[in-house]
Parts: sequence; structure tokens; C-alpha cells
Amino acid sequence: MSSLLRNLRKGLRRLTRPGTITLDGIVIGTEPAMVSREVRNGLFKETYEEPERILVRRWLNPGDRVLEVGGGIGLVSLTCARICGAANVLTYEANPAMEAVIRNNFRLNGLEPTLRTKLVTTDGRAVTFYLNDNIMSSSCYDRKMGTPRTLPSDALDQVIAEWKPTALVMDVEGAEIEMLTASELPGIRKVILEIHPHIVGEEKTQTMLDHLRRVGWVERERVQKSLCFSREG
Repeated sequence: MSSLLRNLRKGLRRLTRPGTITLDGIVIGTEPAMVSREVRNGLFKETYEEPERILVRRWLNPGDRVLEVGGGIGLVSLTCARICGAANVLTYEANPAMEAVIRNNFRLNGLEPTLRTKLVTTDGRAVTFYLNDNIMSSSCYDRKMGTPRTLPSDALDQVIAEWKPTALVMDVEGAEIEMLTASELPGIRKVILEIHPHIVGEEKTQTMLDHLRRVGWVERERVQKSLCFSREG
């Protein structure tokens, strides 16, 4: 879709102010009280999490069991659930203010993936998280854009041992660097990942990608800043 058509759609929707829109067959709430202007504009243009959604649709299969870290507004969770079944999707979202938004979107679609409003970390300790009204700017990294708050977390390897996912979908605004270099990701065969070099730097991002390749992960596809890896063999 051309950028001109996307902008026209955004302009029309901003004029008509629909309470919901449908993307990839998924109904998402767009009320200003529920989502920030930045997120709403992305939804109206149909670009919100588009690269990640593309990779999820191309690479997940009905037999997959999914761990999603960084649930956002629940759109990617629901994309996974439509493919794999809601009972096979566990999603973590750090920002407690997003729980009502996510659950509303689940309700609109009659799907109920398992939701935990916690961070995921390497060690399961409480973490300082910087909250921003624009969820795309909330992060464990102090970007001078958010309000610090100490939030609980679950340890990644413990979640993997409990949930036994075959696929990991991750969009965590830079926290992927530590998690993906510290865990062997046992049992996981696919990783769909958004990278954030603008937050953590190109060098750290490249080091992480080199590590994944060195321990047996193969890059299968890249759409903008989202990548899909699978294990060799």
C-alpha cells in the first residue's frame, strides 16, 4: 500500500473517529481514552506493528505454542491467537496501564490469550521501568521520555520451562539485548524479534545478532526492523 493511500486513510479515520478498526481480520479499539495519538495514527494508517504482524503470519503455524514478550495493545497477541489458538499464546506486557486496553481488544475478538502484566527479565528481579503515555516509548532504558516505576518481573528461563513455547515473539524496546544473549531458549524453534538500534546502539544490536547466529540461529526473513530466526535443522 502506498504512503499516499495510508495517509489518506489516516486522514479519513481521524475525521470520522471510528471507535474500532479492523486489521488483518482483527478488531482493535481506537478510542482516545484507550490509546495514545501515536498508536492511533499507526492504527489508522495500518502501519502499527506491521513488520511484526507480517512475520507472525508468514512463520507461525497452527502447531506452535507462543510466548510473546511485549504485548503492546494486544494486536500481535491476537494475530498469534488466530493462527495458533488462544490457548497456545502467553503474552507479557510490562505497562500495567495497558491491561484494560489489551483485555478490551481480546473481548472485541472473542479470544483470550493468557496475559501477564509483568516484565520478563533474565533473573526475575524487580526492575525500574520508564512509563510513557506512548507505549512505543516505554522502556527499561532511561530515554528521558518516561516516568520511572519499579515493576515486578518473571525470569525468562523459568517462563520457558513453565510454558514450553516453540516460538518467541519479542518487542521490548531494547531489553532483547540482555535476554537473548543470556538464555539458550530451550525448546524454542522460532524467534520473531523487533530490534532497537536507535535505543541501544548499532554495536550492541549487531553483537546480539552475531551471538544468535553463532549459537545456531539462522535469519530467515527481515522486514524493516523485525527479523525471524529459526534454529538450523
